[in-house]
This record gives sequence, structure tokens and C-alpha cells, in this order.
Amino acid sequence: MQGRRVRILSGVGLVLLVAVAVGGWMFIDRLPHIPDTPPAPVVGVPDGALEHAPTPAYSGPHPRTTERPPEYFPFPISIGEIGPVESLFSGPSTYPFYCGVNNVTGNQPLVDNHDREGVPVFAVDEEGKWTDEVIGYSRDCSHPTQVAYYYRSTEDGDFHPLEAANGDIDQVTVNGRSVDFVVRLETGTINRFFYAIAALKGDGETAARPSPVNWNRRLIYQFRGGVGVGRRQGDITKGDIVGRRADQLARGYAIVYSTGNQTSNHYNIWLAEDVARRLKRQFVELYGKPLYTVGVGGSGGAIQQYLFAQNAPGLIDAALPLYSYPDMVSQTIYVFDCEPLEYFFDVVDAENPRWKEVAERSLVQGLPASREVTSRFRVLETAAALFDGRYRTGRDGTTECTQGWRGLVPLVNNPNFVHFIKNYADDVAEQTHWSHWEDLRAFYGADETGYANSAWDNEGVQYGLQALRSGDLSMDTFLRMNATVGGWKAPENQGGEKLWFLNGRVFPMELSVWSEHNMNLGNLDNPAPRSRASTAAIEGIYRSGHVFLGDVEIPIIDLRHYLDNDLDMHHSVASFSARERIRRARGHAENQLIWTSHKDYTPLDEALDTIDRWMQNIIDSPQLGVAANRPVDASDQCFDSQGNVIAAGEGVWDGEWNGRPAGPCMREYPIHSTPRQMAGGPMTDDVFKCRLQPVAAAVERGIYGAATDSVVERMQDLERVFPSGVCDYSAPDLARPEEQLIPGRAPVSIAGHMILPDYRQPIQRFAGDKEDAPDPVSPEPVALPATESD
Repeated sequence: MQGRRVRILSGVGLVLLVAVAVGGWMFIDRLPHIPDTPPAPVVGVPDGALEHAPTPAYSGPHPRTTERPPEYFPFPISIGEIGPVESLFSGPSTYPFYCGVNNVTGNQPLVDNHDREGVPVFAVDEEGKWTDEVIGYSRDCSHPTQVAYYYRSTEDGDFHPLEAANGDIDQVTVNGRSVDFVVRLETGTINRFFYAIAALKGDGETAARPSPVNWNRRLIYQFRGGVGVGRRQGDITKGDIVGRRADQLARGYAIVYSTGNQTSNHYNIWLAEDVARRLKRQFVELYGKPLYTVGVGGSGGAIQQYLFAQNAPGLIDAALPLYSYPDMVSQTIYVFDCEPLEYFFDVVDAENPRWKEVAERSLVQGLPASREVTSRFRVLETAAALFDGRYRTGRDGTTECTQGWRGLVPLVNNPNFVHFIKNYADDVAEQTHWSHWEDLRAFYGADETGYANSAWDNEGVQYGLQALRSGDLSMDTFLRMNATVGGWKAPENQGGEKLWFLNGRVFPMELSVWSEHNMNLGNLDNPAPRSRASTAAIEGIYRSGHVFLGDVEIPIIDLRHYLDNDLDMHHSVASFSARERIRRARGHAENQLIWTSHKDYTPLDEALDTIDRWMQNIIDSPQLGVAANRPVDASDQCFDSQGNVIAAGEGVWDGEWNGRPAGPCMREYPIHSTPRQMAGGPMTDDVFKCRLQPVAAAVERGIYGAATDSVVERMQDLERVFPSGVCDYSAPDLARPEEQLIPGRAPVSIAGHMILPDYRQPIQRFAGDKEDAPDPVSPEPVALPATESD
């Protein structure tokens, strides 16, 4: 009996052991991993590709003012042929460059060398499967142009190869007649990126000679988003264009798309434009000129639309930016503040109970926070808390800084880190500088260290200034926070990231979700040094057209789901930052509408219909321009979860941002703010390098409001924290070129018509500025020690 009890207990113990092991494995499996090495990583690069020589920042004219070179490639690209490899005007190809897989054709890239440059290309067996035999290498990832036909099935609503149809082809009505829902899908490569063209199959067409008879003469240029640092081609699938744009294809729209216009692959706006021009050329050679081209795409896809409209009028005639930001580089201004501030809340000031209530952090960060949202790092931090007391925070919920942006700052800023690093052989990866700055070094320039310059600067930024003014932040906390939060270390001094730690080690002994080892940190006795950006780098990124200046003429419907409550990175205040830039540049923003909807409803078709009526008006009466041709019922508006219009018309988005009582849409979908706005910066969020003023001058001007007395009492501490002065946001960006980068009055092309730009009386103040605000004064000059990067 006793032996049996022992055996039973042993069995129970074994079951428990297995349960613990399985549970532990499931727990570990939920933690972040870097993807494994693919079958065909980049094994080599051309000679000289990884020489990191110093280079000056871009100092040429703005792309709005320059002619593009004539096209030399003989479009159209025929079936079986490959498109151009080298770009038309955006500079030489960079290496390493990782080849994706054309998942439409299932083919590998073509062999272009036998010198072990690029990715290996494998022989295939009789069944078309890869073998272990390497037949050559692909440096430039070319694929021949191919055409396939797909139909939508009435059985499952999905798209299948046309040859598989069995009496189940769906029908659609276009141009007044019912036709088979069969789509011609063309794929290939242009400028090393995949491209795709999709349109309804026309009567009597062949793959090589498509017919436009079922095309409604309207072209959608699809843009896509993501955060990318270059050096990869991206992947393409049937769903990327046929599935994603099925509703529009059913209405007769033609669609074009390239992975060169997906910002998870790169953020070089010159290269993105170069690709787009050539892809449109391919389309026009096949189908003819469209009545107009409308851009559609979210996040980074929205950024491309705003910048194309500014830099290259005529490339797209109207824009539907979804989940928009004005541009990528000015996002970094406030996003890079997130981790230093979170480190202060979580670690340095962890004993302060107020930061356990995450909403309190918004007083400094501006971005939303919620107790109801579970942090996507919860599992990671729970594991880390077993070894590191810093992760035993006791807070409920999280912030947008954490939920939306954590992990992206290292990707943009750290030359030693990229999440797809295993796509490259170790020696190639180690020699490559991985960062946004490096990918655009032709514009930012690079210093004598060989590393690209950064445009990020926080010298003089007083984090939490607005909360101090309102009495929501004590002077002691304000000082300690600003003394702690320095800048990010120079690229040559940054180490590898410790966030994606499950790569050969199970226990998170070196985990750092804040990347504090790459920060300059300090305390009140020894304040941290702030980051000082290269003025030349900032000027270069302005001059090259990577900053949205607001000078756009085309019809724009800025459309988004309201995601602020979800702490999604696509916060709604960004639409209003874009509006303010437009209004500042042109004296009005009547060509931009802001539509926001509950996340359960997407009014994209309504937006396309409104754009269509707007464009028809412009085509019929081009002499009236854009704003005057806006349909009378086209206005700002917001929608509920069922698609009902909550409110529409002038003033529905009024609010604190423009100094007016909140309108009905603003009350339903309130916008938030950003760390730089909470530090006194403008709604436009586009001051890279603020003009500095002595602390005494700032006190004299009254920028501390009701906190002035406490500031005066701690003047010495404040001057020690800010030895070179504090930001004067009444002055423009110190590093923005003084000349007018985009001279006005030059006509722009919209739908084939030359339209005179509608500039009005320049505004002297930003929306929301109080009329009784103190007049700007000329502060005493602050002498700053020169640095070689400046």
C-alpha cells in the first residue's frame, strides 16, 4: 500500500513537473524574439559599400523647385523582362540589400553575380522546391515582370487563380455594365523594389496587352507604413493589393503599389518618389493616362502623400492619408523623449506614488495613458521582475509612450540594432550602421567618426513646463526630472540593445526596456548633458523635402479611426499638427478635411466619393482652384460606430488647440498632446532646435506663470540644469533655413491642369495663441561652445 502511494505521488509530481515545464515554455514563447536566420541571408556586399566616410549634409535646393531628369528606361517593362535597377535621380544603390520573396509567383530573385554579393540563389528540383545547390547570387533582387489573373469566388469571397474557376466567378458593375470580377495582377521590380499593378480584366485582353475597358479611369496609388531603416526589398503577396483593395477594384479603380512606397522598408522620400514616378510610367504605358491619381495609405503611407504633395505636385492629384503624421523626422522630436521620461517615472522617481497612476504621466508626456490597457510588455516585465527590482512597479495600465513607441526609438536611433539583423551574415551586419540617420546620410551628412549626424536635439527643453505652470508639478520634481533626463549618447558610444533578449539566453539578466545604457542620465547635483544636434543635418533634412512645411495645394481628406483610448501610436493630434503647418504656410487650410471615426467603422468609400466630386469640379472649372471647387457638403466631420455622422461643418474640431470652445467632434474624440507641447512647444511639433534664452530672461518674460516665485527661489538649481539657457518657443526653429524654401505663386499640376496656388494673408500667430500673449523680446545672446558637428 505504501509503495503504491509512493508511485501515485511520483506520478502526480511528474504531471506537475510537465505542467510547469509546458507553462514555462508557453510563458517564454510569448516573450519577444528576433526572427531566425532565413534560408538566403545577405552574405556579401560590393567593395567599398561599407566604407563610412564623412560626408556633408545636403545643401542643395528643395525638391519642389528642381526639375527631375528625363526618363531613360524604355517603358513599359514587357513580360519576362526586368525593370530598372538604378534609380533615376535619388542616388546610387546602397548595400547590403536584403531580397524578399515574390510570394505571388513563388520565384527567387535572378542571379546577377557569382562573387558572393547579396543573397544566394538555389537550384530547384522537378517540383520547384529549393535544393541546397547555390547557382549564384542576387545583389539587386531583380524579378522578371509576370502577369496572373485572379477571380473572386461566390463560394468564399476570396480570390483564386482564374484557371481554378468552376462557375463561381463573382460579378461587379462598372461603367454601367455587369462584368466578371476578374483581376489582372502584374508584378515585377523597379528600382530593386517589388511593384504591382491591379485592374479589372478587360474584354479581349491578353496578359501582354491589357484592355482598359473596365477601368473607371481613376487610379489609386497605394502607400503603406511602418518604421524602416532601409536595406531591404520587402515582400509582396496577392493580398497586399488584390485583397486589400478589393472594394475599390470592384468599383473599377486601378491600383498601383510598390514595396518602395512602404516605409517599413525605408524613409528616403527621394527614393520613394523615384519609384512612384516610374511605376506610374509603367501603368500609363499599359492603360493610358488616368483622369486623376489619388493616394491612399496609412501612417508612413500618409507621410508619403503629404510629402509628395509638397515636393512633387502632379505625382498624386488628391490624397487620402490614413492615421497620418506630417512627416517621419519631426515625429522623432517628441518620440525620443518617451524612454528617458519613462525611466524617470519607473526607476529614478519610483518611490513617488503618483507615477503608479499612469494618467499622471500624461501631465508631462502629453500623450494618452490608461489604466484599462494592459501593457504589451507585461509578460516581459513580469519575467524580468524575478531578477530585477526595477520592474516591480506596481502600476496599473500603461502609456502611449510604452504601448505605441517602445522599441522603435532604438530602431531609428541605434546604429548597432535592427530587429531583422539575422537576414545578414555576421560580418556584414557588424560593419553596417543601422539607423534612420544612416539610411539618409546623404541628407543628414556624417561627421569624422563616420557615423551619420542626427537631427534630434533637446537642449533647453523644459520637460513638464506646462504642468509646472498649472501647479500640477512641484518645482522639486520638475528640477529632478530635468536634471535626470539628458540626451541620447552619440552613435559611436551606443551599445547593443537589451530589449529583444531571448536569443540564446532564457533568463533576462541584462534586460533594459528603457535603453538607459544609451542615455545620458544625471541628478540634481550633477545634471545630465542634453543632446545637441548638428545644425547642418537639420538644415539638410529641411532642404531635402523630408520635413512637411505645409505648402500643399491638392484636395486632402485626413482620415483616421480614433485610437487614442487604445494608446495606439497613431494619435489624433497629428492631423491637427499637419493642419497648423498648412495654415501657417498658406494662411488657410481649406484644402484639408479631417475625418475621424469610431474604430468599428471605416468611411473610406465616402471619402473616395467626396474626392471624386471634388476632382470633377476641378477638372470642370480649373480656374477656380482647389478650395473654391470643394463640394459644398464636403467638410470636417466625425462618425460613430455605425457610420452615422455625429457632426459636420466648420468648427466641429474647435478646441483648446485653436483657443475656442470644444466642438462636437472634439468632445466625442478629444485630442491629446506631446512631450514637446507640454514643454511649451507649438502645436506644429516641428521645432528641432529651439532658440535659447537665459533662465533670467525666461523668468522676466513670465513663461513660468504662477510658478514664477518657486522658480526664482530655485534659480541657481535651474541654471545648473540648463547652463546654456532654456527654449524660447516664440522664435522659429533655429536650424530651419532662413530663406523661403518653396517660393510661392508657381502653378502646380492637378489632374492635368495648371492650378495657381491659393496663398492668403500670412498668419502671425499659431492657432490657440492668446491675443494678450507677451510680445516676443530679443533675449540676450547665449554663447554656446562650438562643436565639430555644428
